[in-house]
Formats: sequence, structure tokens, C-alpha cells
Amino acid sequence: MENVYNPLRLAKLFRGKTMRSRFVVHEHHASRLHFDFRLEMDEVLRSWAVPKGPSMNPSEKRLAVAVEDHPLEYVDFEGIIPDGQYGAGPVVIWDSGTFELKEQKTDKISFILDGGKLNGGFTLARLKGRGKGNEWLLIKKKDEHAVAGWTLKVSLTPKKRASLKERIPPCETS
Repeated sequence: MENVYNPLRLAKLFRGKTMRSRFVVHEHHASRLHFDFRLEMDEVLRSWAVPKGPSMNPSEKRLAVAVEDHPLEYVDFEGIIPDGQYGAGPVVIWDSGTFELKEQKTDKISFILDGGKLNGGFTLARLKGRGKGNEWLLIKKKDEHAVAGWTLKVSLTPKKRASLKERIPPCETS
């Protein structure tokens, strides 16, 4: 019987198929409201803090500050980070889904999102010559999913906030 885990057999099995990874956007009501944009890459969640949140409007380029990678367990995290902890305040999942990586370079990451709110092509482009090299722009590509008059709406309603439990996240939060 052929070994099921044979790498050549697996390569043939998945040839031509796209492997999709998860993404999540956390709405984080810390000292200031921001959105944590996270892509599952290399067995971690690569993370960026987006002060104004993502946009489906290609003309709105959003600052995205790279922060520390987070463990995969954080993909499902929701709760209230207790006072005294780094990032204290409510955290809810604003959007989540899967993505297909199209291009990955040191200064540019392009991908297609398939989420509840965010869909279609996006690029993260590193800003050159600014700060510590951790400043990027999150840019929506012009495609059939783009929305010119798009407005970001927060997800944390009073009812949702009342349902949240105080929790310590699986890692430090941004």
C-alpha cells in the first residue's frame, strides 16, 4: 500500500489547487480604537495595527503599522482584556475568512481576501524611509469588489459588549 504521506503523492494531489490561509481583523477598543489586521503566514499570524481600519475603497490607502507576530490561537480571540494588561479593552472579530497569497516580497504582500466584509484584491506595501521600517499601506485593489463610497462600521454594539467575558489573550495584543 502506498504511503499516504508521500510528498510526491501529495504534490500530485494538490497540483493546480490553491492553498488558502486564514485572516482575521480584530476591532480593538484599547486606549484608542484601532483594527488589528492578521494574515496566517508561516505558522503565525502576521499582524498590522490599522488605526482607521481597512477600506473597500481603492482611493483610501490606510496606514498599517507592523506589530509582533501572534500565535494562531489568536485567530478566534474575542473578549475584554483586563485593566493593567497590555492592550486593555474589548476585542471583537470585525471580519474573518480566508485569503490567497498572490505575491510576497520584503516590501510588498499581495493577496485576495474572501471574508464577510473584506473581499477581493489587497496589497500591503511597506513605506520606504519612514520610521523603523514597520509602516505599511493597506490598499484595496480596483476590482469587482471595490466600493467607492464605502464606510467602515464598528461591530462592537452594547449587546455584543455585554456578552464579552474578561479574558487574557493567548499573547500580548497590539
